[in-house]
Amino acid sequence: MTSEITLFVNPTAGRGRGARALGPAAGALRAAGYSVRTVLGSDAADGLARAREAVAGGTGALIAVGGDGMVSLALQAVAGTDTPLGVVAVGTGNDFARAAGLPLRDPAAAGALAARALKEDGIRSLDLGRAGDRWFGTVLASGFDSRVNDRGNRMRWPRGRFRYDAAMLAELAALRPIPYRIRLDDGPEQRIEATLVAVGNGPSYGGGMRICADARLDDGLFDVTVVGGCSRTELLKVFPRVYRGTHLTHPAVTVHRVARVTLEADGVTGYADGEPLGPLPLTARVVPGAVRLLSPPGHPSGRIPAQGGGRPSAQ
Repeated sequence: MTSEITLFVNPTAGRGRGARALGPAAGALRAAGYSVRTVLGSDAADGLARAREAVAGGTGALIAVGGDGMVSLALQAVAGTDTPLGVVAVGTGNDFARAAGLPLRDPAAAGALAARALKEDGIRSLDLGRAGDRWFGTVLASGFDSRVNDRGNRMRWPRGRFRYDAAMLAELAALRPIPYRIRLDDGPEQRIEATLVAVGNGPSYGGGMRICADARLDDGLFDVTVVGGCSRTELLKVFPRVYRGTHLTHPAVTVHRVARVTLEADGVTGYADGEPLGPLPLTARVVPGAVRLLSPPGHPSGRIPAQGGGRPSAQ
């Protein structure tokens, strides 16, 4: 493995934390004896092309510096290859890093961990989801939550976390059950009415919302959380429980553990890792061991602990 490591950077992540994280992360890697090059792109497509060039060129690791959007972009470059992925999580949500037990908003610690993992065989194979030609690490969202994302992405005010809150209130006013057609693995098509359907490779989205609370990154299965039709009042009661994962015991919530799921619903966009996939229908499948993650050496297999919580953010 080459000693050159590639930092794949979103300088605007976390209101500039991405740019500020570059120095401490690179410094930790250089202190461990690695040479470091930085990859930026003029836009997402250019950044991804440059990241793929680094992977094809044999970089020792691709380390995403930013939030879940940057991790998602990096996954498109490293999934299915032997190139390890590192994460310096300095974005707003950081759900992938949280699920994997990595440092949050501590770029020096994240850089040092990546260096230690490379030296001490701390590389762990984790599953990814795949929908069409897109890989995802955390949750594929559809329904009420994806409509909140749609609305939040169209809004120019307010900024930051409050934009998600404003979008959610607007969508609550228009809340209606969504008719879905859903197929789980090779089972029959089911017609249901639901508020949302979330397909979890990992447990959380939106900065710690544990919508698929029991999902694991290494078990070869999705946790598909279906929230049935709810009134506005009931949804507001259930919503705070999502941060603790206790919503799973609510009578309106069911969970299915499957390796493949097909979702169909009119007028619904799918989002994966907070990024738009496109309108339903979509089929997602688990690809076991699709990514090699730089992890804490000796990190046990099995359930990967969540760290902290927080409020949702506009993706």
